[in-house]
Amino acid sequence: MLSTYQYPQFDYVRPPEQSGADKKRYPVVVVGAGPVGLAAAIELAQSGVPVVLLDDDDTVSVGSRGVCYAKRALEVLDRIGLGQPCVDKGVSWNVGRTFFREQEVYNFNLLPQPDHKRPGMINLQQYYLEEFEIKRAQELPNLDLRFKNKVVSVAPQGDGATLQVETPDGIYSIETDWLVVADGARSNIRRMMALDIEGKIFKDRFLIADVVMKADFPHERWFWFDPPFHPGQSVLLHRQADNVYRIDFQLGWDADPEEEKKPEKVIPRIKAMLGDEREFELEWVSVYTFQCRRMNAFTHGHVLFVGDAAHQVSPFGARGANSGIQDTDNLCWKLKLVVEGKAPPELLDTYSEERVFAAEENLLNSTRSTDFITPKSKTSLTFRNAVLSLAREHAFARALVNSGRLSVPSYLTESRLNTPDDGSFAGDMVPGAPMDDAPMHQADQDIWLLDQVGQRFCLLVYVNDPASLSLDALAQLKGLVSAASGSGSAIALDVVLVSPAPTVAAGLTLLQDHTGRFAERFDAQDGTVYLIRPDQHVAARWRAFDAAQVQAALARATCNLH
Repeated sequence: MLSTYQYPQFDYVRPPEQSGADKKRYPVVVVGAGPVGLAAAIELAQSGVPVVLLDDDDTVSVGSRGVCYAKRALEVLDRIGLGQPCVDKGVSWNVGRTFFREQEVYNFNLLPQPDHKRPGMINLQQYYLEEFEIKRAQELPNLDLRFKNKVVSVAPQGDGATLQVETPDGIYSIETDWLVVADGARSNIRRMMALDIEGKIFKDRFLIADVVMKADFPHERWFWFDPPFHPGQSVLLHRQADNVYRIDFQLGWDADPEEEKKPEKVIPRIKAMLGDEREFELEWVSVYTFQCRRMNAFTHGHVLFVGDAAHQVSPFGARGANSGIQDTDNLCWKLKLVVEGKAPPELLDTYSEERVFAAEENLLNSTRSTDFITPKSKTSLTFRNAVLSLAREHAFARALVNSGRLSVPSYLTESRLNTPDDGSFAGDMVPGAPMDDAPMHQADQDIWLLDQVGQRFCLLVYVNDPASLSLDALAQLKGLVSAASGSGSAIALDVVLVSPAPTVAAGLTLLQDHTGRFAERFDAQDGTVYLIRPDQHVAARWRAFDAAQVQAALARATCNLH
C-alpha cells in the first residue's frame, strides 16, 4: 500500500474466555490500540496494574494520520520506554516559518533556550509510533493485547462494566472493574452509551498529499497563506521519516473530495509548489474536514474516556494525539492508586476536571487558528491579510499571526489537587505546572532531571550543601521514604536532593545541578522543596522542608483528606 512502509500483521490468539478457562474479572480493560489506548495500557501494565487491551484490527493505523509529537508527549513516551526510538526515527525540529504570498512574515522557535533533553517537536508517521508501542506492549507480561477483538456491546454497572466482544471464534463476555475507552473520534462505545459530544464542524476541506522525494529542505515547519502556487488558500509542509513530506492543501468547502483525490488533480498542485524539475512519488492522498468538540465529562461511573473518543480538534497545532497522550498521563497514576485501594474513586473525578480544562484550552486555540486560516467573511479575510502584511515589519502584528498555535501542556493551576503557595516564588513552576527539564550530574554521568522523576510522587529538596543538613532533617526525609515504601495503603514517594555541590548524602538520592538550570527554572534557593506528581506536574512547593506540610500536600494530591 505504501512504498516506504510494510504494514505488520499481528496474530489473533483465541481469548481464554473462549478456550474453557474459568471466568475472570479484570482490573482494567482498555478498548482501542491506537497511540492513546496503547500508551494507557503500557503505563498501567508497567506500573503493576494488569490490563487487557482490545482492538478490532490486526495492524497499525493505515495511511497518513498523526504527524507531530510535541516535547511534552515525548517526555511522557520517555517514561513508558518509547521516547528514544521515536526521536531516532522521526524528524526533530524547533523552528516554524510562516509566509504570506512570496515573503516570510513570521517565524518562531519552540525551544529558544538550550539544555532540554527533547526537541520542541518531532515529525513521525503515526504507524511507526503504534508499531513501537505494540512492541513495548508485547514485552509486558501483565498486558494482554488482543487483536481482532471487537466490542459489540457494553453494559456499565456501578462497580465496573461488562462487554460483549466479537472475534473470529464468536462472541464472548468480559468483565472489568474499570473501562478505559480509546476507540477514536467515532467512538462506538460512546455511541452505545448514548453520550453526547458537543462542538462544531468546520466547513472547509483539506487535501493531504504525502510525497516521497529527496530534498535538502531544513527540518522546519513551513506554512503559506495565499502562495502564488495555490492562490487564495493555505498550504502546510512537514518532513517526516523516510523522506516522506506531508503537504496539506486547503481546498475550500465546495471542493469535491473524490475528484480532488485523483492523481491528475493532485500532481499538478504539487508541481506548481515544487517545480517541474523536482522528482517525487505520491505515497498517500486523502481529503478531510475537521471538527472541534468534546464530551462534557470524561468519566462516567467506571467508564473513562481518553483521546479522540473524548475530544477532537483541528489538525493545525498538533493537538490531537499530543493531548490524548497527556490524557493517559493524567489518568493512569490516579487509576493505579484507586485500583490498589490507596486513593478514593473521587480522585478519578479530577482526571475529568483537569483534562476537560485542557481540552477546552485546546479547542479555543484550535478554533482561533482555524478562523485565522480559513476566514469566513470578506471582512475577516481583509483583517487577516492586513495582519500578515504588517507582520513583516511590526512585532505587534506577529503576535496576531495564527497558523496553528502548537501543542503545549496545560498549566493546571486551578486543580483542587494543588497546595497553594505560602511563600514567594518567581518563574513558571507554579503548583499545577508541568515540570521543566534540566541537565543533571550523578556518579560521573550526565543525566536529565525528568528521567529521574515520574510515575510516583517525588520530593525534590534543593540544598546548597547536602553535608549541612541537620540530623533531624535527614531523619525526617528518610522517614518519609520508609513510610512511602512500607506495606498497606502508603503512597510511594521518592525523596531526591538537588545541589550545586558534587557531594554525597548518605541514604538519599542526590542530583548535582552542575549547570544551575534547575535553580534558575525552579527559582530554587537553599532549602526549597517541590512535591512532584507522578505525571510530572508540580503539586506543591515550599521555601523550607516541613514533614507535616509534605504529608498534608500528598494527602490533598491524592484526595485522601477525609
